[in-house]
Amino acid sequence: MSHKRRQYTSEITKKQWKRLKWMLPKAHRGRPMELDLRQTINAILYVLVTECQWRNLPKEYPNPNSVYYHYRKWCLDGTWERINRDMVYLERRRVGGFAHPSAGIIDSQSVKVSDMGGVSGYDGNKKIKGRKRYILADSLGNLLHVVVSGANLDDRQGAMMVLTNAEHQITLRLITIWADKGYQGTLAEWVHQNYQATLEIVAPHKDQTGFVVQPYRTCIRLVRQISPFKQRL
Repeated sequence: MSHKRRQYTSEITKKQWKRLKWMLPKAHRGRPMELDLRQTINAILYVLVTECQWRNLPKEYPNPNSVYYHYRKWCLDGTWERINRDMVYLERRRVGGFAHPSAGIIDSQSVKVSDMGGVSGYDGNKKIKGRKRYILADSLGNLLHVVVSGANLDDRQGAMMVLTNAEHQITLRLITIWADKGYQGTLAEWVHQNYQATLEIVAPHKDQTGFVVQPYRTCIRLVRQISPFKQRL
């Protein structure tokens, strides 16, 4: 009988773990941590990829309660945001760019959810009951910030929320933000007054016929397919 541990496609490699482990919170003084942090990360990724319940984690992973404890703690203390930010900086430097982007793209996506609690609403435009993700990305498709709300939230309000939460990144170097025509109106003035940045609306050409992918819009499609940080390792 083979006792070799089963591997899952959602797991990170040794090389990826070597890059990631220094970004995790350092252990506090006291009793040494007995939990395998790499296996904890793998367990979290398994849940995110398969969308299974925490209690249904395979036996190869640590106790589901312990895994969820660390996942939730890192949500509350900003660890996930810091890891994503560091990964974005590393990726931008890898391709020869500045660590902080000068241009960004904002978009939203409505998704259906179950009735198992949490914020939700009805998006009349998309005819979807659920939640809406407001995403701010750089021109390479790297996720800069995301805000989740009920699907009934107005796009202008959602954009203000995600830009306000990403204020530190905007004030560093971001001077241009592209968006679709759903964000046109007074939002451009608000962006200029609060951040001295320019909101540019990317609209179809007046002579366009049929569907055509607009410039600066493909990056958002990339972001929608990216797992929280695994693609940046």
